Amino acid sequence: MTHTLILGGIRSGKSAHAEQAALDSGRPVTYVATATAGDGEMAERIRAHRARRSDDWGLVEEPRALGRVLREHVESAPCLLIDCTSLWLNNLLEAGDEVLETEIADFRQALAAYPGPVIIVSNEVGLSTVAMDALTRRFTDRLGWLNQELARQCHRVLLIAAGLPLTLKDETG
Repeated sequence: MTHTLILGGIRSGKSAHAEQAALDSGRPVTYVATATAGDGEMAERIRAHRARRSDDWGLVEEPRALGRVLREHVESAPCLLIDCTSLWLNNLLEAGDEVLETEIADFRQALAAYPGPVIIVSNEVGLSTVAMDALTRRFTDRLGWLNQELARQCHRVLLIAAGLPLTLKDETG
């Protein structure tokens, strides 16, 4: 089955594109949400995402253990839409280096074995200036490396800009 990575900037349209791709998969969809509502603005973003989703989609809210989520769905193999690895990485950074490395390795291993379609949403952070503070530099560096790892592993990679998809990789045909 096809695994797709959808990259883009904030408010680029990447989540909406991923949601349409999940609908187009023709399979049952399970939305895997990695966000936590740490403040009012984030709670509003989560609410807006929920309002857009189809009522018949499954939902798993998991801020850290994405590998476990994939393994739990192997038997039924729905289309899993993971939104997003940027927030997931932030959650892992807060948990410490050991958790970070273990969970990333576990997710990549589970992704390689998952028999159904997976759509992964992530922010593209490589188009901006180098951050002034060490924590932001660590986040952007690690997310850039994670995106590269996932891009090598996925069959399709899209970059969304202004709501328009640009195909970076397509090994589906």
